[in-house]
Amino acid sequence: MHEEYKGRRANSEADARAMLTWAKELGCNFIRLAHYPHNEYMLKMADKMGLMVWEEIPVYWTIDFGNESTYNNAKNQLTEVITRDKNRACVIIWSMANETPLSDKRNYFLKNLVYHARSLDSTRLISAALLTRGEKGVGIIDDKIGEYLDIVAFNQYRGWYGGDLATAPDAKWTTPYNKPVVVSEFGGDAKQGLHGDREERWTEEYQEYLYQQNLLMIEKMPNIRGISPWILTDFRSPRRMLPGIQDGFNRKGLIADNGIKKKAFFVLQEFYRKISLKYK
Repeated sequence: MHEEYKGRRANSEADARAMLTWAKELGCNFIRLAHYPHNEYMLKMADKMGLMVWEEIPVYWTIDFGNESTYNNAKNQLTEVITRDKNRACVIIWSMANETPLSDKRNYFLKNLVYHARSLDSTRLISAALLTRGEKGVGIIDDKIGEYLDIVAFNQYRGWYGGDLATAPDAKWTTPYNKPVVVSEFGGDAKQGLHGDREERWTEEYQEYLYQQNLLMIEKMPNIRGISPWILTDFRSPRRMLPGIQDGFNRKGLIADNGIKKKAFFVLQEFYRKISLKYK
């Protein structure tokens, strides 16, 4: 989830309740708050509604990992969010970063953040949304920082930023880490109300098919223990300017910025329903 409700900033108790009600309707028991600390209302409401929460700080993409002031900034944000929310029952994961490319400087940066987080709170799990690599058709989750994490999480966008959907259920994945695995992002864009063949990108039918195929693939991943699909609702993004489709919005939401649910919402809802029945 981004801190956004129907195309505007979600910064009230009512906004938090509305968004988490959607999550509960979807069948979620866990939410990822991306990519920065969200308003405290969201944590208070998650406590009340019984949802587990992943919180993270904005250590994102290619920041200057060799800059001491950049590290101190990240360390301070981590300190503030843990200090604020460590007594919230809903919080189960502190996340150090999102989609940061490998380098020695980056590894040192993140390793120190992990140590700092554990010094402030030794009771929560530590993770980060990692990148993966492919070799001979196999997806490999072996980011070196995974050695320091409790949960190995990664983002992948099969069928949207590469890879075909027809063969997705047969895709192979591997990891050297004997740790719980969470798919921290997957998905694709659809303009609500735009319909067509399931092979036609940007349609609700394509997004629906993408979810169907990705979920079949994810079920077979080693050590898989959870998912946080990208993303609950469409959100504003000035880089997304495809006329008539994006118009300044990232359209990967399961719910449009007008509050209408897309077809993929119901695919995921049924997937969660089957899981809940399995473990009852």
